[in-house]
Amino acid sequence: MNVTTRRRTTVTAVLAATALALGLGACSSGSGSSSAPAAKAPAAAPTATATAVEASADEQPFGTACAAVPMDGAGSFVGMAKDPVATAASNNPLLSTLVAAVKQAGLVDTLNSAQNITVFAPTNDAFGKIPKATLDAVLADKEKLTKILTYHVVPQRLAPTALAGAHRTLETHDLTVTGTTPDFTVNATAKVLCGNVRTANATVHIVDTVLMPTS
Repeated sequence: MNVTTRRRTTVTAVLAATALALGLGACSSGSGSSSAPAAKAPAAAPTATATAVEASADEQPFGTACAAVPMDGAGSFVGMAKDPVATAASNNPLLSTLVAAVKQAGLVDTLNSAQNITVFAPTNDAFGKIPKATLDAVLADKEKLTKILTYHVVPQRLAPTALAGAHRTLETHDLTVTGTTPDFTVNATAKVLCGNVRTANATVHIVDTVLMPTS
């Protein structure tokens, strides 16, 4: 083999080796990366809109009797939310008898100054179930009236999700709520007609029966 032939053979070998190296590099950077498992995207966090919908659902009044609440003014849901509970109730035409009883017992300031309470508020018709002579006697007995009214008050806000169960009242005895939204019953007798009504310092659940403490 002459010199020229040897040089051509050497150049050809070098070019072949270079091409092989480049081919292996391309495979390493291309097919190698595509065969590696793809990183999993992090799970999407709940959107602000979804969170807001869940929160607002827990804050909305519920119950068929809510339709009887005025649409606007101080006695509406928006109006009641601006006032403490005794003042708010005084603006709601469904609760005028309850308000009169609260005034008779001298509990207006007590309820208005309390923080984060729940009031089970009997409607006028609920008081109408009590014989007039019995109701008049209760209204005339401040101690007994106070006992009955404070039995309707729980010293914490009870949202719909926390409503079912036994709850200690300001009167010191428990009342028991059963059911799920929108059908709740208190002490197996009183139906929640319009629940989760917000006032400035309380959550109100309007009921169709006056609750009586066990002793």
